[in-house]
Amino acid sequence: MSVEIVCRINRRRISVRRLRTTARKILDFLSQKEAELSIALVGNREIQELNARYRNKNEPTDVLSFPLEELLPTGTQILGDVVISVEQAEKQARKRRKTLEQEIESLLIHGILHLLGYDHERSEKDAKIMRGMEKKVSRALCESGVLRV
Repeated sequence: MSVEIVCRINRRRISVRRLRTTARKILDFLSQKEAELSIALVGNREIQELNARYRNKNEPTDVLSFPLEELLPTGTQILGDVVISVEQAEKQARKRRKTLEQEIESLLIHGILHLLGYDHERSEKDAKIMRGMEKKVSRALCESGVLRV
């Protein structure tokens, strides 16, 4: 399993190593052991540009997912990209009384689930299913010591 992380912001408070480990544990828990994933940590300006271009929403958001669903000849599936705004994550972390690391981990779970086809915007039923999966993944990772509550 391959997890590539690009950090396009100048923040030293984010451990790329820990984020990579968390992403691998999430993929492992979701039975995606042969998957490849790309994560980009960006600022509000970049995520707003992406949100405007791909979702017609000219405002910053916390996380965007871009599924590829491409299968390599080796059998490895390229899931796609998860883009996280660290600025939005910081705001939300303060509001929710979480650490930045905890908020980014929650956004990563959310983004990966979108790559796997979960979508809370289709219907209330789908939103409930996705929230349930987010909780299930978070609980499993907390129990394994990967995530901190």
